[in-house]
Amino acid sequence: MRLYGVGICFGGCHEQNGAVALSTQFSHVIYAMSNNDLLVKVENLYRYYDDHCAVQDLSFELRKGEILGFLGPNGAGKSTTMQMLSGNLAPSAGRILINGVDLLDEPKRAKSAIGYLPEQPPVYADLTVDEYLNYCARLNRVPRNKLSNARQDAKERCGLKEVGHRLIGNLSKGYQQRVGIAQAIIHSPAVVILDEPTVGLDPIQIREIRTLITELGKEHGVILSTHILPEVQTICSRVQIIHKGRLLYNDTLSGLTQRMQSTSLVLACRLAPEMKFINALPDVKSVETLDEHRLRITFIAHTNPAEAVAAEVVKRGWGLLELTPERKSLEQIFVDLTAADEAVPEEQAA
Repeated sequence: MRLYGVGICFGGCHEQNGAVALSTQFSHVIYAMSNNDLLVKVENLYRYYDDHCAVQDLSFELRKGEILGFLGPNGAGKSTTMQMLSGNLAPSAGRILINGVDLLDEPKRAKSAIGYLPEQPPVYADLTVDEYLNYCARLNRVPRNKLSNARQDAKERCGLKEVGHRLIGNLSKGYQQRVGIAQAIIHSPAVVILDEPTVGLDPIQIREIRTLITELGKEHGVILSTHILPEVQTICSRVQIIHKGRLLYNDTLSGLTQRMQSTSLVLACRLAPEMKFINALPDVKSVETLDEHRLRITFIAHTNPAEAVAAEVVKRGWGLLELTPERKSLEQIFVDLTAADEAVPEEQAA
């Protein structure tokens, strides 16, 4: 959305053009002050490859201190989006603002606020860690008198202090990922974009990289592309689910947790329970037969009819064996959303 100033006349309207210009500057200052923690703003982003639409009408925001989990199956459009956000791929339509700067209008200025780790770390195996980070610092225009401190800070934050003299090609994959993250943050960017940073790592390496990303989230805005569901729950403050290039879900982690709360009960009795009596209870939406002695009871969100169900079972003499809340996992939410999206006709989705 473009912002335009509204003319304000000071001491008459003889200097109308100047007043408009002053007003425009003033409105931009107010906008910047009220959005000083807004690091990324994406508006109606599209990307076509010939006739195939890889990203479709994508809009979202990222603020300082957030770790945004960009979740989706392989081929959902995650990497295409990451490449557009980092300025490595031009969108077919739409707008990307980085720290208030239009990425297409002022690419150099916008990219100076971005640190990017693609899915394949862009490291040079025949350089030492120190040599490579010096090279990356110069690419990102870190002043010579600040280069050494920038390199040491990136190494310390990424756990590379002891391997600065070693060839990158001789490091483990986990350490190479650390080097990749170090090059992304060496110029202290406001926004750090990480595309599948834990793919191919062992469990210990994954834990170490997740801890590092959590630390980065305290000082930067982080966009984390992944298809690993537990990764989102472990380190992200906000979650977005993308499928077929479209945004299906966007909420905070607390909102996701609330969505995962139980909205159904599984009832098992010694004698076959009669659905009509359970269906008549307050807050019960529906009842489904699982087998002769078991029912699934779906109830209204933010209510819990468990006590009423138990009392009804005792009253009817059915013999209560089980009354268990069913919680939706992130995996189930993900499957439900993508399955529903699959059911949308292609022409309707477009």
